[in-house]
Amino acid sequence: MAAILGADEYGFGSIAMIAEGCVMARVCHLNTCPVGVATQREDLRARFKGTPENVVDFFYFLAQEVRETMAHLGYRSINELIGQTHLLKQKENLNIEKASSVDLSAVLKPEERYTNLEWLGQREDRAHTNGYVLDDDTIFNEAFEKAIEEPQVYTETMSITNQDRAVGTRIAGTLARKHGDKGFKEKGGTLNLSYRGTAGQSFGAYLIHGMNLTLFGQSNDYVAKSMTGGRIVIRPDKDFTGVAADNVILGNTCVYGANGGQCFANGTAGERLAVRNSGAEVVVEGSGDHCCEYMTGGRVVVLGQVGRNVGAGMTGGLAYILDESDNFLEKMSTDVRV
Repeated sequence: MAAILGADEYGFGSIAMIAEGCVMARVCHLNTCPVGVATQREDLRARFKGTPENVVDFFYFLAQEVRETMAHLGYRSINELIGQTHLLKQKENLNIEKASSVDLSAVLKPEERYTNLEWLGQREDRAHTNGYVLDDDTIFNEAFEKAIEEPQVYTETMSITNQDRAVGTRIAGTLARKHGDKGFKEKGGTLNLSYRGTAGQSFGAYLIHGMNLTLFGQSNDYVAKSMTGGRIVIRPDKDFTGVAADNVILGNTCVYGANGGQCFANGTAGERLAVRNSGAEVVVEGSGDHCCEYMTGGRVVVLGQVGRNVGAGMTGGLAYILDESDNFLEKMSTDVRV
């Protein structure tokens, strides 16, 4: 879409130039990032002279330019821009074979019945929230809050649906603010939270020490994303009659960017398991493509089949793959750096 839709006379060009300036060399998996960002090589890392403050300033400037451009167009917020397709036009005479066959008329000229686009805006009563699991009195009750305030062992079981996303994240944030990343566990606190059903995306994301989440059912993508501690266990529902090892129980990109904690799944994972993992321990019974991609630390055990491109750009950590079919070497990336 970005290659086909272009800025018109309204002035979006300068913003697009910023994005185009961030040219991707597309060698992240080779550990040879020429600007020293996505690499572990010290000689290349030395090329990156930036600081976190530079990044903050960049986004401040970007936000300022967006506000100025919106003011020029007569809009006060991003929400007001939703559905204003007259501000966009499709580029013509592109020397790109795939782009020449793309028809964006349905996007640029919505049907008459869709002229009222208020439903696209954010509503205070939006349907998808974390409310049911994390705000309900069944979890944030007096005993639960006491267990957080004065670290102790607390156990709770509740149901979950795929509308409940990032379950456990708000609790982890509460613990971190009160006790630090490890303080709750070090003071004797443990939260044993069990769920039954299908979890939405990012189940157990940003989990910290002292939290144990057990899911009886299945989960969507991004399980254990950026977790730093704690434990996640995913098991089939008690009514499941199939063979767990032959069925997917958690989605894509799980344990992404984790630097601690444990994740155990009685079933297989989707694609990109443990991408950029730097410290978590993972055990699953199978995985899709790109397992352990860009991994720098931690340990991953796959007790079954894996997809192609295993370990692409991997520069650290340990991966144990059960190769009963004797075809693992065909699936391993040739760019593994360990």
